[in-house]
Amino acid sequence: MSGATPDGTAPGTQTDGRATTARRHPAPGAGHETARPAEPAAEPGRTAGATTGATEATEGQGRLPRPPAFGFPGATWREITHLLTNLPVGMFGFVYVASWFFTGVALSITVVGLPMLALGLLGSRQIGKFERRRARVLLDVHVDEPSPLRHRAHGGFFPWLWTSLKDTVGWRHTLYLLVRLPWDVLTFTVTLVGLFVAWPVLPWVARGLAHVDRAMVRGLLSPSDELERRIAELESDRGVVVDHAAADLRRIERDLHDGAQARLVALAMDLGLAKEKLTEDPEAAAKMVDEAHGEVKIALQELRDLARGIHPAILTDRGLGPALSSLAARCTVPATISVDLNERPAPAIEGIAYFTVSELLQNISKHSQARAATIELWRTEHRLLVQVWDNGVGGADTSGGGLAGLAERLGSVDGLLVIASPAGGPTTITAELPWRDRTP
Repeated sequence: MSGATPDGTAPGTQTDGRATTARRHPAPGAGHETARPAEPAAEPGRTAGATTGATEATEGQGRLPRPPAFGFPGATWREITHLLTNLPVGMFGFVYVASWFFTGVALSITVVGLPMLALGLLGSRQIGKFERRRARVLLDVHVDEPSPLRHRAHGGFFPWLWTSLKDTVGWRHTLYLLVRLPWDVLTFTVTLVGLFVAWPVLPWVARGLAHVDRAMVRGLLSPSDELERRIAELESDRGVVVDHAAADLRRIERDLHDGAQARLVALAMDLGLAKEKLTEDPEAAAKMVDEAHGEVKIALQELRDLARGIHPAILTDRGLGPALSSLAARCTVPATISVDLNERPAPAIEGIAYFTVSELLQNISKHSQARAATIELWRTEHRLLVQVWDNGVGGADTSGGGLAGLAERLGSVDGLLVIASPAGGPTTITAELPWRDRTP
């Protein structure tokens, strides 16, 4: 692989279980930022932006509070508040579950019991949402919200009933409310007594009791499993794909209407006038035909440019190597290309890789003040990696703009965008895409 910087193998950046393998060491002090699809921010960045980066905390893993102390720090008071409020919240939850669960089970042989169970599970979900919020505020436990219960559209009553009754999230929330009451009585009693007769050791006692509460919240109020979280992520990615497709259609329609279509309408009018003057004033008609010929050439060029923006012919016919070489030739900064692929990926992945390099090269031309750039493309076992390096001023960050849309496009196909760009440069941006074989 060729490159303008010293060769080396950087340690892989592990993100969401996928490793991004960099072929160069980032500059000293450079930090990797992993861009995920997000809403664009307001401030422009050096590279017209990217999306927000690393996830703050993994599911169910809040930051541990400071160690207990005799001075009762703020974290200790929040834990004490949580333990004292356990009893009223637990009593309400237990009474609520008892009011519908046992009655619904007893009446399940009738037409009334099963709908009562379904509605009770929906209510348990709402109480679970309140409990996650209470744990987040008082215990600093951050648990992802479970996916909403999805019913079939126009499915009728019985599909709704069956979907509600097999809701694993609702049943786990119900179990949480049932088993909490004895524990809530214990924690309330121990904490209240400790405030009066054992306050010197209360911070340590409260910490231990609060850890049990944290474990319960994480175990019973979290999403069902990794598959559920993955489904939610894919649903979000599907929305991004739909939005991008709609935006592309609007752009194509606007370009056709304002460019080639308007020019062709004017061309038709000019040819009509030339036809009328053909017998009366042949010289004027010939001049108008000559002008129309020039308009045809311009319209054809606009259509070619539009087609290149949709999907360039060189990419379809010859693959990523020649297509990226064509992009590098149009870049205002001297750029070298290195493509290490034994076969071509699926057309969708190939197209996203092409437009990723196109966007990054445009950023280099507009913002980097670089003197050289390199583009490397290679395949690992199941991933396609594209790395673009330049020796410009650096400072590429994850504030909104063009890179935000680029990261969304990558995220829509389960890809990543990793940025290493310290102030003063150089900048290394690695795009990671899933490898999909090309169908015959």
